[in-house]
Amino acid sequence: MSLDAIQAVSEAEAQAKRLKAAAEAEGRRAAAEAEAQGQAAVTEALARAAADLEKVRAAAVEASESAERELRSNTESDKTALRTLAGQRLEQAAKLIVERIVG
Repeated sequence: MSLDAIQAVSEAEAQAKRLKAAAEAEGRRAAAEAEAQGQAAVTEALARAAADLEKVRAAAVEASESAERELRSNTESDKTALRTLAGQRLEQAAKLIVERIVG
């Protein structure tokens, strides 16, 4: 083989090594970029999930407080009605007792 041919093969091998090294470096860079983008997407998704969770929690608290207010209102109404009824029955009982004793 001539010296020129050997030199051409050596240059081609060196060029192939440089191209391979560049491709490997580009692959590592692309992988690192994809990893960073993936981490950013996960972080963003976690932040959105936390915000959504807070909205759901706030809605649940509001719903429970509303239900509590309604229950308290209904309980007060029931208590007032029962006291009124008890007062009426107490008057009826007193009249009945007086009628039996006097009458």
